[in-house]
Amino acid sequence: MAFDEIFSSLNRFRASANSFLSQYEPLALVFIPIFTLFFAKILQSILGVVSEKGLKSAIVEFFMTSIKLVPGVKKYLDAEKRKVVDKLQGSGKSKREGWRTELPGAGLGVEVIDKMKDEKQKDVAWQGKCSGTVYIAGNEQEGHFSLINEACSMFAHTNPLHLDVFQSVVRFEAEVVAMTAALLGSKEKASGGQICGNMTSGGTESILLAVKTSRDYMKIKKGITRPEMIIPVSAHSGYDKAAQYFKIKLWRVPVGPDFRADVKAIKQHINRNTILIVGSAPGFPHGIIDPIEELGELASTYGICLHVDLCLGGFVLPFARKLGYPVPPFDFSVQGVTSVSVDVHKYGLAPKGTSVVLYRDHDIRKHQFVAVTEWTGGLYISPTIAGSRPGGLVAGAWAAMMSLGLEGYLRNTREIMEASKRIEKGIRQIPELFIIGRPDMTIVAFGSDVVDIFEVNDIMSSKGWHLNALQRPNSIHICVTLQHVTVTEDFLKYLRDSVQTVKANPGPINGGLAPIYGAAGKMPDRAMVRDLLVDFMDSSC
Repeated sequence: MAFDEIFSSLNRFRASANSFLSQYEPLALVFIPIFTLFFAKILQSILGVVSEKGLKSAIVEFFMTSIKLVPGVKKYLDAEKRKVVDKLQGSGKSKREGWRTELPGAGLGVEVIDKMKDEKQKDVAWQGKCSGTVYIAGNEQEGHFSLINEACSMFAHTNPLHLDVFQSVVRFEAEVVAMTAALLGSKEKASGGQICGNMTSGGTESILLAVKTSRDYMKIKKGITRPEMIIPVSAHSGYDKAAQYFKIKLWRVPVGPDFRADVKAIKQHINRNTILIVGSAPGFPHGIIDPIEELGELASTYGICLHVDLCLGGFVLPFARKLGYPVPPFDFSVQGVTSVSVDVHKYGLAPKGTSVVLYRDHDIRKHQFVAVTEWTGGLYISPTIAGSRPGGLVAGAWAAMMSLGLEGYLRNTREIMEASKRIEKGIRQIPELFIIGRPDMTIVAFGSDVVDIFEVNDIMSSKGWHLNALQRPNSIHICVTLQHVTVTEDFLKYLRDSVQTVKANPGPINGGLAPIYGAAGKMPDRAMVRDLLVDFMDSSC
């Protein structure tokens, strides 16, 4: 009986629907649903772009894209971009002209070393005059430099991929990871006692692995298939790279007036798809430590991952804390921290290409690995992005840490912290400049309301000092290393002179990049700025 009633109701509905639709043209009934689906798809795309980039940026990008459709406009813009790229490269002439594109017919033999020495002479003089870049004191022929060079050379042929063959470097890597973990709270009860990790090729790979691991871990833990992560605008650009590589929606949140991560603003962006939030200790632009404890509470409350970027501070902050400098909690002793990245090749004073990524426990780290079971070459598993890895760098990192020991790192930390304070004090005494925020470690960022700070940077560059240009706000910074300990007064003298030069003669110098940096910061079409960067890189490598 119930079935007959349902069938009767369906017949009545069919008759009613046919009666209603009979007033429309059959062709209209076909095309209206198609048009509606097409319109809905366009609307979905527009809303997606607005959600990702914001209304203002989306409108600007749409406007600029439309303008480029006008005949001749795109060609004109491409020509102008070419001029900017040439200027960024230093001249209109490609630096690649004259570079070898084929193997020599006859090998050079040992003479290749002389050839390499000749080429090396063309490098810019970096000793004591580069922000960051080289963290070891002295020159390449003596002291710590010589030691790690010998260690790298001794193990240059090794590859930790082959666990059964090169057992020495396998042990070295395990000990580097364990020693690094001990500096960052693994021995404390609050850490849980399961801190583990791997060595990587640098901070960016450590960040990439931490993000990828967090994504896969949260997919299993909470079923998140459309992952999002939230970072302060001061976080390293490696997170943008990770978002692009691993298809993660990225939210960049403004920092507070003190240039630290704004915990309340981050909280407002957390939703059911959030897998990860990020804090830095310190942030690269301004050398300021984010409120890691507050971020840890937030991560714990919402059951999401928290990555702490210690790429710069990992081998300074633990020792600075022992020396009595005011250092807020930043490591695995903070509940909620699930992963940490720390570069051994910065203040760990290891050879370039050595970093460590750490996780709170093995359950999280397992999502970093890639295991392949169906390859005809056999069963395969790899812990990091690279398969084969240079054992020489692993050995160099182990040698650096073992040769310095606790006393060596304490001594180095005191020297660079005091050098940083001297530079900060000296800059505060230059009336035309101001310090960005309150530096917590060894980066000192500064700007000016009196002179164009990028013009000051150009003058410093012309005198051999290579600093980092920043934006929002326009500023520059110096990352103080052991190379600077003996030249702080020289740096301050050159900086004072450069400020006075710009103040007396404002305007860009010939060949300077101040106009480009200034224009890029103000340009509303960020897509065009991105295109400039891509064109520059494409013609440089």
